[in-house]
Amino acid sequence: MTAKVSVATRERLLAAAERLLSTERYDDVSVRGICAEAEANPAAVHYHFGSKEALVAALLEDRLGPLWAARLAAVTARHGSVSAVVEAVIEPFVQLSGDPMGRVHLRLLAQYVLGRHTTSWHQPWFRMDSWVGLLPELSEQESRRRWMLAFDLIIMRFGRAGIDERDMSPQAVSTLRDFVVAGLTVPVGGSR
Repeated sequence: MTAKVSVATRERLLAAAERLLSTERYDDVSVRGICAEAEANPAAVHYHFGSKEALVAALLEDRLGPLWAARLAAVTARHGSVSAVVEAVIEPFVQLSGDPMGRVHLRLLAQYVLGRHTTSWHQPWFRMDSWVGLLPELSEQESRRRWMLAFDLIIMRFGRAGIDERDMSPQAVSTLRDFVVAGLTVPVGGSR
C-alpha cells in the first residue's frame, strides 16, 4: 500500500467514525460499521489504528488537539498562573459548545474519557504527564489526582452541552473556572 493511499484510507476512516459517532453512541458504533461507512477493508481500522479505542483517540486528537496546542504552549512557556492555564483549557470548550459539530466532539470526548477507555495518547496535552509539573508545589501523585478531577469535571460539564445542546451560561463557565482553580491550588490538607 502506498503512503498516499494509506493516508487517504486513514482519513476516510476518521471521517466515517466522526459521521457515525455524530448520530450514535460510542458503544453502538462498531469497527465493522466504521469500515463499511468508509468503504474500506474490514481490517482497515486494525491496520491503521490497532483498535476502535485508538481510532477514536486519534479522531479526538486530530479534531480537538489544535484548539489547545498553541494556547497551552504559550501559557506554559511563560509560566502562566494556574488561573491562566485553566482559562486556556476552558476557552476551547466554550467555543466547541457553541458549534453543532463542536457539541458532537464534546459528547464524544465525554463518553470516551469519562468511560475510562484506555489508549495511548500521542499529543502531549492529552497525556496526564504533561500536566503534573504545572503544580510544582504538589507531589506528582497529588498533582495528577487534582488534574484528573479537574478534567473529569470540565469534560462532564461541557459534555452535557454536547448531549442536550445547551450552552453553558457565562456565569456557569465563570463558576466552573473559579471552582477548578480553587481545587487545583488549595494547599495540601487545606480546609475541609
